[in-house]
Amino acid sequence: MEKLLLGLDIGSSSIKASLINTSTGNLVTSASSPEQEMKIDSPKKGWAEQHPETWWQHVKISIKKLLDVLSGDYEIDGIGISYQMHGLVMVDKNKEVIYPSIIWCDSRAVETGNKAFKELGEKHCLKKYLNSPGNFTASKLKWVKDNLPDVYSKIYKIMLPGDYIAMKLSGNINTTVSGLSEGIFWDFEKMSIADGLINYYDIDKNFLADIVPTFGEQGRVTKGASEETGLKEGIPVFYRAGDQPNNALSLNVLNPGEVAATAGTSGVIYGVADKNIYDKKSRVNTFAHVNYSKENPNVGVLLCINGTGIQYSWLKHNMFDNKYSYNEMNNMAGEIEPGSGGVLCYPFGNGAERVFENKDIQAHFRGINFNIHDKSDIIRAAQEGIAFSFKYGFDIMKNIGMDIKVIKAGDANLFRSRIFKEVFVNTCNVELEIYNTDGSQGAARGAGIGAGIFTPVSAFNGLTLVEKLSPDEKLSAAYKNIYNYWLENLRIE
Repeated sequence: MEKLLLGLDIGSSSIKASLINTSTGNLVTSASSPEQEMKIDSPKKGWAEQHPETWWQHVKISIKKLLDVLSGDYEIDGIGISYQMHGLVMVDKNKEVIYPSIIWCDSRAVETGNKAFKELGEKHCLKKYLNSPGNFTASKLKWVKDNLPDVYSKIYKIMLPGDYIAMKLSGNINTTVSGLSEGIFWDFEKMSIADGLINYYDIDKNFLADIVPTFGEQGRVTKGASEETGLKEGIPVFYRAGDQPNNALSLNVLNPGEVAATAGTSGVIYGVADKNIYDKKSRVNTFAHVNYSKENPNVGVLLCINGTGIQYSWLKHNMFDNKYSYNEMNNMAGEIEPGSGGVLCYPFGNGAERVFENKDIQAHFRGINFNIHDKSDIIRAAQEGIAFSFKYGFDIMKNIGMDIKVIKAGDANLFRSRIFKEVFVNTCNVELEIYNTDGSQGAARGAGIGAGIFTPVSAFNGLTLVEKLSPDEKLSAAYKNIYNYWLENLRIE
């Protein structure tokens, strides 16, 4: 009988599911849903919402796709869940969602968090929470309390997106320390719930879910979930983590000094440290890593650029009316010389950007000449602008003490583009390693660790280096000049 582990990745664009063989660590099959990116609703400027039930529907579709291609005897021994970070899901006593999820790129709580940062004191917040309360989950809940009292009065529990999917599978409402930290509900100084911020916001502490270990049993598939998904009743959920800590896990980035990156809807560089470091302006953010504990207080320092893959998707769907695949767009970018003929792209059109202290500066192109530029220049400029945005935040990470020489990434999204990888490596002046993995595979491996099937070493037996890129002296010099020109024309208002 073939023994398998199921990994689920709950993204804001799509849901992906993968099955890993426990004996070999190799990928058996994967599936995703929907075919086109899921919609992000924006009922008001700066708002970003999704319906949690939509995630669940696509989880079920993805799982069904996996099960339909399996043959012979098999058994799924555990489930792992990765999820989009910082979202707020609110349910009543019947475990029914009472308001759309206010997701990671929603900007409505920026002023709420800024006020808390000022009134609680910047030193207090940075020492205890390693961040400004900013636009994170706790501030979103306070916004609901102040602006939607009828909704607030119905709350039984609040959850992160991954907590919600775990609840739909197991019936249990729980969360992790890593999850609490990403919502600014964790006090790193006391290593306990962030009572200071909760009391300041006058939030009911009972709204928080019970804490379970990141690795370990968190619930089992119920009869109802079995009927909805086709999974066997009783399969344990053994692992849960936000998408960026999980992306790091999927790349075997677990120890201080190791660094992971991703370029999906948003773009992230995520480095592990063993001490509570932070940026005084909270432009990059520090959260508990998947292996955080009192004995090993590993944290992840996270640079997030909201408008990366979502911008590329916007170009594909809106400017080019879906006439070209992403691969074709990447090839078109390769026809243009570095610098995109003077076209500059600033990909900041997906809400308030933390790297700019939660300012919403909007996306724009600059330097377009109707006589010489065409769609290929625009595509090339978009990829360069995303890489330059990484460089901008990368320098902040270095300034707070991160020594980054090698970055690991999965063979997915923009890291499949030759041009993007070239610009990224030579602008940031780092080595880049590409591996055959993604978030759903990482979640499956995490489940294997939680179940005791894998050790933190054997979990990565199926991980393979696909490509390694190093900076080129001439290209680095060229991109340095182009980046400086991009930086000179950056307007932060």
